[in-house]
Amino acid sequence: MKDQLVIGGHPFNSRFILGSGKFSLEMVKAVVENGGAEIVTLALRRANLKGEENILEYIPPQVTLLPNTSGARTAQEAVTIARLAREINCGDFIKVEVIKDSKYLFPDNYETIKATEILAKEGFIVMPYMYPDLNVARALVNAGAAAVMPLAAPIGSNKGLCTKEVIQILVAEIMVPIIVDAGIGRPSQACEAMEMGVDAVMCNTAVATAENIPLMAKAFCLAIEAGRKAYLAGLGRVLTGAAEASSPLTGFLEE
Repeated sequence: MKDQLVIGGHPFNSRFILGSGKFSLEMVKAVVENGGAEIVTLALRRANLKGEENILEYIPPQVTLLPNTSGARTAQEAVTIARLAREINCGDFIKVEVIKDSKYLFPDNYETIKATEILAKEGFIVMPYMYPDLNVARALVNAGAAAVMPLAAPIGSNKGLCTKEVIQILVAEIMVPIIVDAGIGRPSQACEAMEMGVDAVMCNTAVATAENIPLMAKAFCLAIEAGRKAYLAGLGRVLTGAAEASSPLTGFLEE
């Protein structure tokens, strides 16, 4: 059987979700192809159907669009953006982002719960971006979230798994897919997240700021695959305060 990521009843073979906000439009297609991403986020303002530059023209047709509610400061603003995305045929997937904090860009968990409940009732496949918190994650699932997307570190920071302990709790307690979003800076960090048992990793800045963007996309793809396989295989035990030989230390010279 295939090991697929299933979100809202939709199966995906790739567990690398690409955030497109920091890429030039010309680079989006190359990154998707090298990273093997099957889900790509986009801000509604970049899907300008009347302008010359439209991100929809650069995303391969087989890729699932994940519009986000970037710019929303309240639940109602997020709902409005989601409805507009559906009107321009971006589909039923929506990444809810509600951010009032302009310095650290932390999501407003409570407004996010409100928006999730409204949109889930309207048939959206809601994937809310959240500050890691077990009670909030439970509330989002109860509100109808198809997945939850806890941040690893502040957006764009590339600091890595700063919220690792809480994300591990979410993996253990939340039954919908856990997708680490924001702050992952290196393929090794993405691999570590997958080894913890998260279901997918979303990256943007780490790839967009690399010297060789397509190659870094490939590196993330391979790291995420490796981390998933390691999780499924079951990581080996860790010894503390002792060592254990991998081969016998006695018997070879004894006669």
